[in-house]
Amino acid sequence: MISDDNKKSNEDVSEEIENSDIAATAEGEKNETDKDDKEEKKGKKSTKTTSRKKKKEKKSIPSGRAYINATYNNTIVTLTDQTGNVISWASAGGCGFKGAKKATPYAAQIIVKKAIDKAKDFGLKEVMAYVKGVGTGRESAVRALNANGLNILAIKDLTPIPHNGCRPRKPRRV
Repeated sequence: MISDDNKKSNEDVSEEIENSDIAATAEGEKNETDKDDKEEKKGKKSTKTTSRKKKKEKKSIPSGRAYINATYNNTIVTLTDQTGNVISWASAGGCGFKGAKKATPYAAQIIVKKAIDKAKDFGLKEVMAYVKGVGTGRESAVRALNANGLNILAIKDLTPIPHNGCRPRKPRRV
């Protein structure tokens, strides 16, 4: 059991904290005024040196890769450099298409244009296209890459193909 003498009430603790805070701020104010007085005596104005951040230079990436993921419900285009670092990307949902319109060829054209506009800042000129999926936007996305000023070096299909896949369902008895 703890005796009442050893317990500190919440009021006592809060008073101690307030007193220590007041003392600390008073000492800080004294130190700041002392520094200002010394600088005024020397005749120097207090100047703060501000360091400016260097502007990050964008790398020039003349050739890269274009990954097109065309599913039944959406189309996603990702532009990367040769090592796979993403430069820009766009999806049909991000461009304002909703529902079944996301998987249309028109949506694929729009998202390719948006992704290329972002990548133009990096100087991207030629790409290797990697197409994945069976959606309706895959053909028009590849055509839109060429139409928007990118030179296509090669087109590779990465659509996964099952090697006899999952076990089929049982035959239906009629």
